[in-house]
Amino acid sequence: MLDTLQHKGRRKQLLAQLSAKFDFDPKVIDAMYKVPRHIFVEYGLDHLAYLDKPLPIGAKQTISQPYTVAMQTHLLNEKVNKFDKVLEIGTGCAYQTAVLAQMGMRVYSVERQRSLYMLGQKNLTRLEYHTPLLFFGDGFAGLPQFAPFKGILITCGAPEIPNELLRQLAIGGRMVIPIGTGTQRMVVIDRVSEKDFTRSEHGDYKFVPMLSGTED
Repeated sequence: MLDTLQHKGRRKQLLAQLSAKFDFDPKVIDAMYKVPRHIFVEYGLDHLAYLDKPLPIGAKQTISQPYTVAMQTHLLNEKVNKFDKVLEIGTGCAYQTAVLAQMGMRVYSVERQRSLYMLGQKNLTRLEYHTPLLFFGDGFAGLPQFAPFKGILITCGAPEIPNELLRQLAIGGRMVIPIGTGTQRMVVIDRVSEKDFTRSEHGDYKFVPMLSGTED
């Protein structure tokens, strides 16, 4: 059985802890309850899947801690509705991808590490998430052929806001991006017109760095 009663119990307990720290949108908590995080972690780490901590997924990358996933999803969800098109940069193991898909968003996700691109596809197929579209490529380039996107979510620490991704954000859309080296500030960018953007900051986080190019 992929998702046991024990897994569900641990997940419910974790989400109760997250909800006690911040008033997350109930739709975010519900989506995270329906996505079994233990399926996305490395083999042998199942017992750690429902602790609020990042875990290794291979290729020197990590699955973000659940609080971070909840916060990024919450910030994006304030502007993005069901069936809206969302660009995710940094598929990783595809846990965040699955949470966005569970909320009904149309997810386009880019991963620069081929091994993780393949892992993400495997994980989503295993759980029968068929709507997200995964791409192997450079996250800094985004997916201009599918733009504009109502939401853009970056799951790695960017040194600055990539201009190419700003161009792919729809008017009325929102980008959620951690900016900085070492420790990042969670930054929300709202596009209010063709040339105008607003910016707000939402605390400090630690992400793996956003890198250009691809790796086989």
